[in-house]
Amino acid sequence: MISNRVIKHINIMKYFCTLFITIFCISIAQSQSVGIGTNTPEASAQLDVSSTTKGFLPPRMDSTARNAIVAPATGLTIYNTSINAVQVYNGSKWYATVHFIGEAYGGGVVFYVYDNGQHGLIAATADQSADIRWSASSTNTRAKADGVGAGAKNSLLVITNQTAVDANPFAATVCSDYAVTVGGVTYGDWYLPSKYELNLLFVQRTIIGIYTSYYWSSTEANSAGTTAFSIDFSSGAQVMDIKSFNNHIRAVRAF
Repeated sequence: MISNRVIKHINIMKYFCTLFITIFCISIAQSQSVGIGTNTPEASAQLDVSSTTKGFLPPRMDSTARNAIVAPATGLTIYNTSINAVQVYNGSKWYATVHFIGEAYGGGVVFYVYDNGQHGLIAATADQSADIRWSASSTNTRAKADGVGAGAKNSLLVITNQTAVDANPFAATVCSDYAVTVGGVTYGDWYLPSKYELNLLFVQRTIIGIYTSYYWSSTEANSAGTTAFSIDFSSGAQVMDIKSFNNHIRAVRAF
């Protein structure tokens, strides 16, 4: 019959053996890479997850929950359900791996994105004028382009055509002359949006903060050159306005 003293010694030995094995395993785990789905994890990775049928799923939360995180660590990563994008904390703020509508970026506010958020359009944060004509004279400037990016082409055509007629400011020149410096970077490639771009801006008017008034587009409306398109931001109506009329303008730029 084994005495209680012997049993006690055996239990003590078991305890120290278990402790030694645990410490040994921890030291091995700390010194080597851990692999999930692979027996040969990359040496430079602390954790190497390999799969051809499943992906990595970071914590999912909205912006309110994200902002409630106390002292987020640099590199902390989440999926933000408010903007449907992965966000990473860079030590001072959260940034997204893709651009999104409403984002403060590039000297203004993003109001349109494409190519999965890699490219899009930015609106200035305020109007460049609330009372300005479209052009110096009613002539055909050939600024008939429409679509994303077309406003830059139109603006150049109008400026080239009309500057020689009258040196006083008009819609396209004011937008072209606009520049803003944010974070030490000066953004100066602004232009008067095309009708299509201006309509995209209208769709996001609540984010941009425009609710009323007529805004000029850079798209000429008729071959005679007497009118250009504007949009009523209270209704979305697209109007052919006489070029001498005074409307609001909001400069945009592409990224």
